[in-house]
Amino acid sequence: MADHGGKIKQDLASLHASSNHKERKMSTLAEGAFSSVPSDLDFGQEVTLNEKLKVFKTSTFDPENYVSTKCRTTSEKEIKHLVTCLLDLKKASAEEMRKSVYANYPSFIRTSREISDLEGQLVTLRNLLTNRTTIIHDLAEGVRVESMSSGPGSRKKGSFDFEEKEPSQMEVWLSQYMDNLNILLGERRVDEALTALDEGERVAREEKSKGGDPSMLSLLQAAITSQRQKLADQITESACQPSSSGIELRSSVEIIKRLGDGPRAHTLLLNSHHHKLQSKMQGIQTSGSTYGVAYTAALSQLVFSIIAQASSDSLAIFGDQPLYTSELVTWSVKQTNTFAHLMKRHVIGSPSASGGLRTVAECVQNSMGHCYLLEARGLALGPVLLRHFRPCVEQALNANLKRIEQSTAALAAADDWSLDFPPMGSRSLAISALMFSQPKLSSSAHRFNMMVQEMCEDIGLLRSSQFSNQAMEGVVQVFNSYVHMLVNALPGSSETENLEGRIVRIAEEEAQQIALLANALILADELLPRAAIKLLPLQQCVPSETPRKASERQLRTPEQRELKKRLQRFVDQLRDSFCRKHTLDLIFTEDGSARINAKMYLCMDENSEEPSEWLPSLVYQELYEKLCTLGSLATDMFVGRERFTTFLLMRLTDTVIMWFSDEESFWEEIEHGPKPLGPFGLRQFCLDMQFVRLFASQGRYLSRNVHQVLKNIIARAMESVAAAANTDPYSMLPEDEWFTETGQAAMKMLSGKTTLENEEATSPTAVVSQESNQL
Repeated sequence: MADHGGKIKQDLASLHASSNHKERKMSTLAEGAFSSVPSDLDFGQEVTLNEKLKVFKTSTFDPENYVSTKCRTTSEKEIKHLVTCLLDLKKASAEEMRKSVYANYPSFIRTSREISDLEGQLVTLRNLLTNRTTIIHDLAEGVRVESMSSGPGSRKKGSFDFEEKEPSQMEVWLSQYMDNLNILLGERRVDEALTALDEGERVAREEKSKGGDPSMLSLLQAAITSQRQKLADQITESACQPSSSGIELRSSVEIIKRLGDGPRAHTLLLNSHHHKLQSKMQGIQTSGSTYGVAYTAALSQLVFSIIAQASSDSLAIFGDQPLYTSELVTWSVKQTNTFAHLMKRHVIGSPSASGGLRTVAECVQNSMGHCYLLEARGLALGPVLLRHFRPCVEQALNANLKRIEQSTAALAAADDWSLDFPPMGSRSLAISALMFSQPKLSSSAHRFNMMVQEMCEDIGLLRSSQFSNQAMEGVVQVFNSYVHMLVNALPGSSETENLEGRIVRIAEEEAQQIALLANALILADELLPRAAIKLLPLQQCVPSETPRKASERQLRTPEQRELKKRLQRFVDQLRDSFCRKHTLDLIFTEDGSARINAKMYLCMDENSEEPSEWLPSLVYQELYEKLCTLGSLATDMFVGRERFTTFLLMRLTDTVIMWFSDEESFWEEIEHGPKPLGPFGLRQFCLDMQFVRLFASQGRYLSRNVHQVLKNIIARAMESVAAAANTDPYSMLPEDEWFTETGQAAMKMLSGKTTLENEEATSPTAVVSQESNQL
């Protein structure tokens, strides 16, 4: 008992500290409420909150009299404001009480159980003391009789001769009452036994009020307590039988509560539901059903329906008392944990390790669906399940992402990079094909899209923001890996293997290289954002919207815009690699020497004869032809995405011109070479730059940056000529119309629309450039 008393003191001390904290919060709220009372309702002076509340704590407090006295002169608006403040205070008080109970329910439960044990020990001690008092009373009565019988004519000393006296009416009633009560208990006539116990309680109260014999009262109370305990044991034993029905269980629990042992009754109620759950779970496991979605649905429905039934029974019998509510919450959490462990061991453990995301998601969805139905009863068990299921879902998701990378990489090793419509073999693509026109992709891109669509559909079943965010990040990661493989497929890439060590098939032809860009662009701009819609929370549909319009509306959400930006960065990386590859092919020969050098312009003035035909340099002719070819291929592949084609050609032109602008060795010879740039060389140089500006402008891919860079390059060449020859460089050049006409003629010739009179005419810098490269 001393140990129990010490534990109770410790728990009560901690609860007292917590209640003091809550009381301070409530005092702050109360002060806010009373501060809004009009000045004529104050008590005359500024006093503390406790003094203000004294009037409400008295036993004689009359609310109607108080309101009529204090608020007689108060306006209706002020009274409404006071009522609003008091209602807010009431809500805040109820909320604080609820938080306090749920925050400390383990302590409440432990304390109540220890109090129950202590009460039982106190009852036992009281019975012992009562028996001892009775024995002492009987001994005292015997000694008094002996002293009265001694004297003349008395019997021999040391002998006792107690006169037989008639038993009192109370003694006779008590004897009959005990016999009747034992008979009722023996025959298990519960209702009559309860009536008899209530009758004994009534008689004990009447005798105590009349000042009856204390020994008889003690015996009666001890008998009632003992028989109550015996009756509770009988009812508990009967209720624990497997054959007991739900009605019999609730009846037994109500009887035990009526006997005064509420904690035992509530524990019996929960234990009975637990045994019922265990019995039915064994029936599900041995019914021959395989572990899977069907097993999950049956098991989760069983577990959470029994938890719901236990909650209903507890609320109906015991109400919303914090002690019993806390024990119910603890019991429900324990049953949920057991269910989660069973699910992980038999159902979702193996699929999560192997990447069976669909199975894991469906099982978790079924479990969470039944669990969320309990929230209407005040049991929020969803976080308990998520704590157990989250590692399994994450493991399945990661395994799925890894399988996407491996499968896509295997197809990329044999992909011929030709675009075609997707096969209709997957469930996601079959559904999407009914709503949207499917674009052409290569085989690896189709496989990548199909697997991502199915993964997003599976994760979307859970409708959890945390899992959706992780899946979104996974989509970005696997797309980055796929774009990395596309970069490696470009000829001359620095890497020829992806992360898994598989060789990626090289896209040798320009059409194949454009197909790489088409794969990345269509995935990032359309297909992956459409898959990500399944990861977003369900939105209300407008009745007049078609599925396509609803999908397009969802594609404009902030989450979708952010996803597109992130995916577009990887597409830009592939596009830059593509432009860099073609720029290097234009500028450098196979042995690594530059095709654009200062000598091709400086040597044109060695002979004073003007070239018979003026054409742009071969490098820029090839640049124009390449841009025309790529533009034609991109237009066919990027139907409806002409803007991307324009940006691609603009980026390729930018890359070539920016390299030329930053080539210091070229400008070192032009500005500080052994000889200055002559009139013919300057004209050829200006013709080349004007030719680039002309075809880029007509193709509508001349960026402002390139336009300015071309102007700067021409101005720099002019300055070098002016500084070296000390003459006006513009005097060496023809009119601007000449450059335009010459450039237009070259474009027509290169496009095959016209030919020059001399079919073998080449650029004036072609021979010079070849001789320079040979040197």
